[in-house]
Amino acid sequence: MNPNAQNSQINNSQNIPMPTTITSRVANSNDPAIQPIESPAAIKQRLALPEKHRVQVESQRQQIRNILNGEDSRLLVITGPCSIHDEEAALDYGQRLVALNEQLGDRLLIVMRAYVEKPRTNIGWKGLAYDPDRNGKGDMAQGIERSRKVMLELIRMGLPLATEALNPAVMMYLDDLISWTAIGARTAESQIHREMVSHLGMPTGIKNGTDGSMTTAVNAMVAARHSHHTLGMDGNGQMAMLTTPGNPDTHIVLRGGNNLTNYDEHSIADAQSQLHDADCHVGVMVDCSHANACKQHRRQVPIALNVVEQRVAGNRNIMGVMLESFINEGNQKMGGKLVYGQSITDPCIGWEQTENLLKAMHAKLV
Repeated sequence: MNPNAQNSQINNSQNIPMPTTITSRVANSNDPAIQPIESPAAIKQRLALPEKHRVQVESQRQQIRNILNGEDSRLLVITGPCSIHDEEAALDYGQRLVALNEQLGDRLLIVMRAYVEKPRTNIGWKGLAYDPDRNGKGDMAQGIERSRKVMLELIRMGLPLATEALNPAVMMYLDDLISWTAIGARTAESQIHREMVSHLGMPTGIKNGTDGSMTTAVNAMVAARHSHHTLGMDGNGQMAMLTTPGNPDTHIVLRGGNNLTNYDEHSIADAQSQLHDADCHVGVMVDCSHANACKQHRRQVPIALNVVEQRVAGNRNIMGVMLESFINEGNQKMGGKLVYGQSITDPCIGWEQTENLLKAMHAKLV
């Protein structure tokens, strides 16, 4: 029987009309919903990372690897705004962090959050890379350019940068600038993100699941350290099969979940036991915000101090902490005149709290 006739009979038996034509938005270059942008290679050439700064980024990546591998005794501190929405305020925060890093760099390796993508539970502002003017219209050509420009400025200050990788295509425009990457609790189970991590050239922290369990993150770490064949694109934007090298520098980020915290001594020991059994790095970073703080941003301060005290007491495999911090405390809604240096996503501790906290942590790390 003719297959088309057979399909027609099947559809007729279900009273489902058979389409006569199939259209594809992807194939229709005239569709106003499709707005081409420069390739990653073109933007990286136009907004190039100078060679001396490329060496700086690679050195900072290696310092983080050394902390993960126990070859550097410093504590890794990922701190900065929940998301960058105002480049001027981000650079202001960066300058303050540079001065603090100079004072505390013997015991702390401070890395600034430069998050330009934000995961949303349903809808909301997705970050500088997507909607730089925050008007809901979206402009990724401008967003990616502005994201790259502000990161280049922060690198020129000497800062190592951290980000959360959500869209593998966006990461291709920024990956040469990043010293440490996070994979969020919602995306750790995604095969695409595990393959992306396998392709990244920097240490990557993977968060435990939103239910508080370790299983998803451990499985992601195992998957990411192996090579994969995956569909992606090359630097010129051409679709290609990528053979990823595998990323040996992944670690867990404990962020709590399901109304439970997991920064206490027992939870960290249990996490390290599971990591050891899976032959993964046993270095643990604690996210002092999110579920661990029960969404109360000021709780980040005592949590961070508690974690440092555990390290001082003997758990040297506690490798770092993550903070959400900006110039002004709290957060605000978009619309109208915005408060300078205040988050428009998750609430943050303010600069004075941040400075006092990092100095207190440094004092404890004898």
